[in-house]
Amino acid sequence: MSMSIYEIEQSIMALVDPETGEITDFEALDNLTIARDEKIENIAMWIKNLTAEGKAIRDEEKSLAERRRTAENKAESLEKYLEQTLSGEKFSTAKVAISYRKSTAVNIADEETFAKTACPTYLVYQPAKIDRKAIAEALKSGVAVDGAELVERNNMQIK
Repeated sequence: MSMSIYEIEQSIMALVDPETGEITDFEALDNLTIARDEKIENIAMWIKNLTAEGKAIRDEEKSLAERRRTAENKAESLEKYLEQTLSGEKFSTAKVAISYRKSTAVNIADEETFAKTACPTYLVYQPAKIDRKAIAEALKSGVAVDGAELVERNNMQIK
């Protein structure tokens, strides 16, 4: 039966005499220490495998996204070509039908000028975001920032 690291640690502690602090069974201690080291090594190797798998999936996602963008751009280019060729003329076969519908859209010539001069009713305001990088720089330089503190973390690396 496989033991967890916690169970191995508990078994190791059970080998220590509580009154004297002496180890009661050195052979069992060696076996438990080896089992603990193997367990830790196996978990670390699993983490490495999962990290590599995640990277491979991320790389594949990037590749698929690039293929998708290429296909979409090609379709858009061909659509513009057909639109230019047909010039509003309808086209129909047994496999495909091309028709047109009217639509309206708002065109703003200069968005910067419009944003400065437009009625506030026509503007959408974005919520404020906290600039953590600027806060970190301020705290490192000795400036006190209410409600913020630098926290040192210990990040494990597996290579």
